[in-house]
Amino acid sequence: MSEVTVRFVGSGDSFGSGGRLQTCILVDGPGIRFAMDFGATSMVGLRALDIDPNSIDVILLSHLHGDHCAGVPFLMMDAMLGSKRATPLTIVGPKTTASHLDTVREVMFPGSHIMEPKFPVTHREIASGDDIEIEGLKISTVEARHTKTTNPMAFRVEVGGKVVCYTGDGEYTDALGGLVEGADLVVAECYYFDKPVNWHLNYPDIHKLNAKRVILTHMSANMLAQTDNVPEECAYDGLAVNV
Repeated sequence: MSEVTVRFVGSGDSFGSGGRLQTCILVDGPGIRFAMDFGATSMVGLRALDIDPNSIDVILLSHLHGDHCAGVPFLMMDAMLGSKRATPLTIVGPKTTASHLDTVREVMFPGSHIMEPKFPVTHREIASGDDIEIEGLKISTVEARHTKTTNPMAFRVEVGGKVVCYTGDGEYTDALGGLVEGADLVVAECYYFDKPVNWHLNYPDIHKLNAKRVILTHMSANMLAQTDNVPEECAYDGLAVNV
């Protein structure tokens, strides 16, 4: 087994609760660096940590809400115009990911549709329930119970002999419980502390995640107020852990 490092470039929710950046979880394994989600503020977070965006080999997108994917167009524009990326990039996400990201880029950068990257870009669209291997990563998915039109998924990734799971956004389901069973690390959304909020994983269900280690992220102000009162590890921007 090799050491795997997980860094929370952004640990916040959609609305900047607690002054946190939107979701971007960077994972370093043997010979691979990948991001799980890439929210609109991800480039800011990477620069603040002095991490080169061009060092990311693969981006895994759990669903198509902006706080989880809207940083990709900024990365692409920087790669084409600023940093002149030369290395390949693979973007893995649910169905319609490629067309969605093209639309978002054109909305934010009108006229950019005429630009073509000079580095290899591969889009791989997957469905819930798929088991695939990309760049040495073994990835399994289940459907997440979140906004249906975002095609939401949760991930289980085998890297460097370790298993890292990411819930994305979504309520607890038996499928999610099965996906994370026995994982070395689960990065778990924990949106609200003391009541269920539809379409999100909330603190009352965290104890159902049977894994070796759980780190909570994507917390609203309600949950952030409780981080000193719960036994689970709670993420913050810049946190890095070894798995």
